[in-house]
Amino acid sequence: MNTYLLQEQLMHATYFAPRGRKRLYNLGHQLSQRHLNASDQIIGFIGDSGAGKSRLIAGMFPGLELTNDDEGVNVRPLPLLDGLESGFFSSHTYHVDVRFESAFKQMSLLAEAVRKAVSMNKRVIIEHFELIYDNLGLDADIMIAIGEEVIVTRPTVLGPKPAALAKTVFKSLKYRKMAHTAEDLTNMVLENDYDFAHAPIHGDIRHGFLLEFDERPVVPIQELEDKVLALIKQDIPVEYLDDEHIGIGATTQYHCTGPRLHVRSTGEIENFRLEKDYIFNPKDKIYLLVGRVGEPDSTEY
Repeated sequence: MNTYLLQEQLMHATYFAPRGRKRLYNLGHQLSQRHLNASDQIIGFIGDSGAGKSRLIAGMFPGLELTNDDEGVNVRPLPLLDGLESGFFSSHTYHVDVRFESAFKQMSLLAEAVRKAVSMNKRVIIEHFELIYDNLGLDADIMIAIGEEVIVTRPTVLGPKPAALAKTVFKSLKYRKMAHTAEDLTNMVLENDYDFAHAPIHGDIRHGFLLEFDERPVVPIQELEDKVLALIKQDIPVEYLDDEHIGIGATTQYHCTGPRLHVRSTGEIENFRLEKDYIFNPKDKIYLLVGRVGEPDSTEY
């Protein structure tokens, strides 16, 4: 079956939403190869602030100028509106952050600009697509929603609707933030208390994280869990410092490749626990330390 037919039959695809910047870029590249069609004109992105939409877009569309990115760089005048005013759209692909732009422009004007660009066979990447959907009168060719997971779907007249996807991913994002902060706390304890000179490889699971080791660690898991729980109980503030670091409390600077994706303080981490044994993966010959947050559910894996 060719790629086009697979796209036409796509109901939805789900991926773990990675927490590191490079992993988000890589996932974006994979999504573009697997799911984008050259004829797609409206690509809708859905997700709360800090979920990683801009990183994902940058991975899917290398070189695209984002008009409002995670670093707060705002392009003015907005190229999409500039094209509406001049009647000439010089680029093939445009980007608009609806939540940001709606603070300055009427939603009806933004929707008009999108419709005009599409009528001239241009492509528009729309962040916070759920906010403009009712005014637009057009559905996205493909929607990508990001929370704890990345959901990719090609909507039909029967759905899914952007509001439904938004509800799902907005609710789940907190687990990704909790897991990320718990992951960094666990790794920090391993480095500081058990002399792990090199950070293990990180992996993703639902409501949790994986740490991968080439050899079975000698660290007692219950002791490690207790140390992390003690940090959580202290309710230590966690803040973004720069693209490579977070601040944990007033004195600790810690290296992190996804510094914007954290809870505001360690006390926000709910029900942290570690699986009570290291799990051996015979295929890759590695040992896994599994950490989880939130309440267990039937879909936990």
